[in-house]
Amino acid sequence: MAYVTEQIRSLVGSKGPVQTASASVDADMLRRFVQGVMEPDPAHWDEDVAAARFGKGAIPAPPLFPTHGFRRASGAPDPLDRLAEEPDWDGARGDGGFGGLPAIDLPLKRILNGGTEAEFYELARVGDVISSQAEYVEISEREGHSGTMVIVRVRTTYTNQDGRVLARVTNNLIRR
Repeated sequence: MAYVTEQIRSLVGSKGPVQTASASVDADMLRRFVQGVMEPDPAHWDEDVAAARFGKGAIPAPPLFPTHGFRRASGAPDPLDRLAEEPDWDGARGDGGFGGLPAIDLPLKRILNGGTEAEFYELARVGDVISSQAEYVEISEREGHSGTMVIVRVRTTYTNQDGRVLARVTNNLIRR
């Protein structure tokens, strides 16, 4: 059975809304991230080391930081509260897709991680305001050992307040 119709294929190139972090990167946010990922490089917390390696300016974050630089604004509802009413909700179906993209109407309900690719352009720095925008870059169908699967490739571009690209991350989502 063919799942990827022309209507679904027409979603390729669609972009979700630009989503901007509720707060700029601050030293405390960066400290927590660096400690959480056990990053040993002092350039991410010591101004002298950062200046010697990266030049004068704000302390840089590790390359993957933009993907984790978003937090709920104070007082904003917790999106996980929805699980109390809908225990099967996975955050990726029904009311829009990954990164605010339009939902893909498929009867395939399982979503598997098919891998992630990342390209890094610049390091985010303390004081930066990070934004992201997701885009469908490919939607294809394949036959596997256990049946048909649809592979959805979503590229998210992370930028700073000046529009400079920090990173592009492509997620491969397998629908089965």
